[in-house]
Amino acid sequence: MQFGIFTVGDVTQDPTDGTTPTENARIKALVEIAKKTEEVGLDVFASGQQHNPPFVTTSPTTLMAYMAAQTERIVFSTAIAQITTNDPVRLAEDYSVLQHLSDGRVDLMLGRGNSAPVYSWFGQDPTRAVELTVENYQLLRRLWDEDVVDWEGRFRTPLRGFTATPRPLDGVPPMVWHASIRTPEVAELAAYYGDGYFANNIFWPKEHYIRLINFYRQRYAHYGHGEPEQAIVGLGGQVFMRKNSQDAMREFRPYFDNAPVYGHGPSLEDFTAQTPLTVGSPQEFIEKTLTFADYFGDYQRQLFLVDHAGLPQKEVLHQIDMIGEVLPTLRKEFEARRPAGVPDAPTHASRVAARDAAQAESSDEEVRA
Repeated sequence: MQFGIFTVGDVTQDPTDGTTPTENARIKALVEIAKKTEEVGLDVFASGQQHNPPFVTTSPTTLMAYMAAQTERIVFSTAIAQITTNDPVRLAEDYSVLQHLSDGRVDLMLGRGNSAPVYSWFGQDPTRAVELTVENYQLLRRLWDEDVVDWEGRFRTPLRGFTATPRPLDGVPPMVWHASIRTPEVAELAAYYGDGYFANNIFWPKEHYIRLINFYRQRYAHYGHGEPEQAIVGLGGQVFMRKNSQDAMREFRPYFDNAPVYGHGPSLEDFTAQTPLTVGSPQEFIEKTLTFADYFGDYQRQLFLVDHAGLPQKEVLHQIDMIGEVLPTLRKEFEARRPAGVPDAPTHASRVAARDAAQAESSDEEVRA
């Protein structure tokens, strides 16, 4: 089980004092958050990709390369990279370079993107988002899996005898996760290729994500990748902790009530009851997080959003420290509950070993034949 932090990189005013960080301060803060993520023993730091204000995460590869140079262990991921507005050739090249620079500590989480105006900025039509997603990913896979590619599709110029360089590290591309909050076609795409599926279940009630994840698991098995419970699933979550729940609710309420993403909607109490948001004590955080497997099945990756809604950087780092304090308990409890046969979270090393084992088995079969 991997645990980590994800960010969307928003620049939001602190409602308690009216201050707003500069873009420079916010970008530097993300680097500090990534380093703190490794320091407390977490496994993953993931950065979104947004091209519209108030976000600063326009270039995740630049950001993650800088972070990778200052860390040693954690895996970096997008959360998400936009498969619809990024050219597949650039995705193949950029993430292969990042894979080499980080010694394999990089994943690629892909999504459609949810800001319609962004599509036209990159010459694309938002009404073709699902078609773009499927075609662009098909090309990306071929660019990584094949040394020489001939390609002709609907949304980009043809390729003739094209080789994407550098080639993936050790001949194994970055692990790919497909993220979605509402689109079954994305779950189908992940299942078809045997990739991971990330359900960023931070806004909608759990019943919605139960349907999406169960659909992905069923289709994963349908395509012959394993049993439904062996499908690779990641989940999002949100947390704000204090030693007691009353202080947590009181201190987080102004941030929740004024946050652009969910302010002025359901009450904090209703939102925490209906979604994975935990606002409470460390024990409440542990107990609620453990229920996720009850709803969605045993899974491989859990990421938490903590740096949103205008929370000051000092508080964000404190929240990560608190997650680090309960992390040994979470690891122990999830491991104890996990049935035999449920796979570990994939890493570059484990995927290289699986590739080598499959090749060795294939060679043995040829000898026997």
